[in-house]
Amino acid sequence: MIPRLYIDGPLHAGLPAPLTGDQVHYLKNVLRRQEGDEVRLFNGKDGEFAARIAELKKKTGAVQVGEKTREQEDEPDLVLYFAPVKRGALEIIVQKAVEVGAARLMPVITERTVAPKLNIDRLQAIATEAAEQCGRLTVPSVGEPMKFAALLEDWPDGRRLLFCDEAGDDEAEEWGGREGRAAPVLEALKTGDSKSPAWGVITGPEGGFSPGERHDLRAKSYVTAATLGPRILRADTAAIAALVLWQAALGDWRRR
Repeated sequence: MIPRLYIDGPLHAGLPAPLTGDQVHYLKNVLRRQEGDEVRLFNGKDGEFAARIAELKKKTGAVQVGEKTREQEDEPDLVLYFAPVKRGALEIIVQKAVEVGAARLMPVITERTVAPKLNIDRLQAIATEAAEQCGRLTVPSVGEPMKFAALLEDWPDGRRLLFCDEAGDDEAEEWGGREGRAAPVLEALKTGDSKSPAWGVITGPEGGFSPGERHDLRAKSYVTAATLGPRILRADTAAIAALVLWQAALGDWRRR
């Protein structure tokens, strides 16, 4: 398999592109590649290019950019808003969300969020590696954590939000009456604003959203509430399941 590398800079056929120290280590020590071996390059803007390793020293290296092999493609404007969880599950969320096609990843601190301090640089590195391996032409950004209240207060105009609502109706009674069970995701997306070009998906922490948070979400006109089925899902499973179902209903999975 030809390795793919994300280059944080311009790519032009016939010109060299520098490699980072981590990329040099990966090619030389992990993949055992040598000068002259083939790689693929992308930068999130200019498409994908064939290239060959021109220099591979101990800590520095460069590649010679060849012809363009793929044009840049439009991707869904889909943001995953997720409550941070423990490290292993958190890294799975980031990795799989990139593979499924999320455009951005935004950690959200909810009332029941229990997680250590986030290493955003590491999560971004995981996102980059996942993009390289899955064949996509962009690397989603991982944002700094934001509080739940700030998320709703600063919600951008024109973006819809799929809320994975797994709480029982007994919690709704504490906040103004019985709101009722949410519809299954595919059914909910059919009745929601399916023509909106910009969407978000929000999933809660291991303890779920609080009754107040659930009430606040379902009160917003831009929110489509939905359930992920009859079984209780782990937080990391719920995040990926929601993205998969959104892609199947409204995303680029329908193109292929």
